[in-house]
Amino acid sequence: MQLEKVVIWGATGQALVVEDILRLRDECEIVGYLDNLNPHRKGDDFGGATVLGGEEALDGLLQSGVTHMILAFANGPAKLKLAQAIKARGFTLINAIHPSACIARTAAIGAGTVIRAQVAVGPQTRIGENCLLGYGATISHDCTIGDGVHIGSGANIAGGTRIGRNAWVAMGVNVIDRRIVGKNTTVGAGSLVLENLPDNVIAYGSPAKTVRNVEEKP
Repeated sequence: MQLEKVVIWGATGQALVVEDILRLRDECEIVGYLDNLNPHRKGDDFGGATVLGGEEALDGLLQSGVTHMILAFANGPAKLKLAQAIKARGFTLINAIHPSACIARTAAIGAGTVIRAQVAVGPQTRIGENCLLGYGATISHDCTIGDGVHIGSGANIAGGTRIGRNAWVAMGVNVIDRRIVGKNTTVGAGSLVLENLPDNVIAYGSPAKTVRNVEEKP
């Protein structure tokens, strides 16, 4: 069987995690990595393949029949902006879901999302596009996770919770059932969310409280 050829955008530790998941699943062939921030890395060996360059490599990839891609970095707003641009160029975003993850049959996972080892996603939960779910995170039933959300390792999101676009719920956070975390909001590591959190804030503590507002992201 001929494997689908895939390029990974990113060439740091995040990309190595994605590379490991894709190789474990053995469903695609990684043809290389893109790094738009460090042009001097073009041609370097990395993650069992080669850094192909940056954005200038996209046309050549399409011409060679590489049409599938995954974005392997943590910046949600930047990821969503880039995802829109590369889809317009003709690329299709794939998921990277670790074989040890437990995904309910009725859960829905958006394109471009990375789900690391030991994650659990419950029934009737919807995970948006280009999300990142860290090691051992649990997302219970009937949750809605917006596009570009980052859920840190070991976080526990109880049933019926809604997390807005581009939110960052850091490692070890616990969110009780039927709560709302607003878009672009960051919840600090180890926090306990007992009340709804608004858009565009940084909150932390046990219980989590808003400590300051942040500039709204696209």
